[in-house]
Amino acid sequence: MSMLQYDSILSKRATALQPSGIRKFFDILEEMDDVISLGVGEPDFVTPDHIRDVGIQSLQAGHTKYTSNAGMMALRTEISAYMERTLGLHYDPTHQICVTVGGSEAIDLAIRALVDFGDEVIIPTPSFVCYGPLVELTGGVPIYVETQEKNEFRLTAQELKDAITSKTKMLVLPYPSNPTGGIMEREDLEALAEVLEGTNIVVLSDEIYAELTYGSKHVSIANIPGMYDRTVIASGFSKAFAMTGWRLGYVCGVPELVDQITKIHQFGIMSAPTMSQHAAVQAMRHGTHDIAMMRDSYDERRKMIVSGLREIGFHCFEPRGAFYVFPCIRSSGLSSDEFCERLLIEEKVAVISGTAFGPGGEGFVRCCYATSKEGITEALHRMERFLVKLKQEQSA
Repeated sequence: MSMLQYDSILSKRATALQPSGIRKFFDILEEMDDVISLGVGEPDFVTPDHIRDVGIQSLQAGHTKYTSNAGMMALRTEISAYMERTLGLHYDPTHQICVTVGGSEAIDLAIRALVDFGDEVIIPTPSFVCYGPLVELTGGVPIYVETQEKNEFRLTAQELKDAITSKTKMLVLPYPSNPTGGIMEREDLEALAEVLEGTNIVVLSDEIYAELTYGSKHVSIANIPGMYDRTVIASGFSKAFAMTGWRLGYVCGVPELVDQITKIHQFGIMSAPTMSQHAAVQAMRHGTHDIAMMRDSYDERRKMIVSGLREIGFHCFEPRGAFYVFPCIRSSGLSSDEFCERLLIEEKVAVISGTAFGPGGEGFVRCCYATSKEGITEALHRMERFLVKLKQEQSA
């Protein structure tokens, strides 16, 4: 029997995608002991007890069947109330909210519902790894806009204006930012809204870290006059409620768009996990104090790691959102990939190369401070030792 020639029959769009730059470090990590990881982008907290209890109770009560494609009405109602309470945005739970399998599916669905072959999607970078590949799978064209550290990695109105063409369909707005920790203030968003006025460009606002800001409250671009109808919000429960493994997210937007998102979700997924939806109702009703507790803890560690990185010689702007810091490592004399590989092998500290996050990432690394204070302290000690060794090599 002859073998199939998969090189010729696999999807060209799929094979053209490059694997995530984050994964290769984790592949090495799995084979090593005594590694301090500042690489994994998830909370180090376990899902709060009262949320887990409701998930367990839902199983014990036999709630194991499909829900509505768009999600349980009880959950959509809670999401609607939560968005009103936290952001002052009203979304009708019947027609404007779809519950998804994590924030990642929410992003994927929004892109697929809007982007056709040849459409351009503006993506500020450095940013999370999924946007560009998901655009490419639709036949769309990612247009990467390299944001600048001097602007705290914010997307400026001029950068947006320069990137827009007659083919632009969507702007991805990934703030608070993974990997930089940068945020957008209201005045930044107002400036972007002025540029978008009169266009047919839709904003995909990835607000998965909206609850994790320090020193200022998150503002959604949907709050800016004229932007509600042209914004689709993708969010979820993973970061704010420490529910990464529950795989639950949601999309909020105008009915015309959410109807199409729900239809794609219906054919591709059917519905999000039932147990997770029951737990999420509890999270939204009674989890506000959990968010505050975790945010305060992250804030302490944020200050600790920024101070520590600066003390050992790295230039590092102060992140004001999410739980990442993005120090510049150019003073080491190594590329970002070299730095990460050597630090992992020689000192057993895992950080992620800035190149994994698109243009503008070279010269930086991402450190996640959602880990113990003891782990951060030891990681900083090992990084300092690594820098001393590098200086000795370079002066020899």
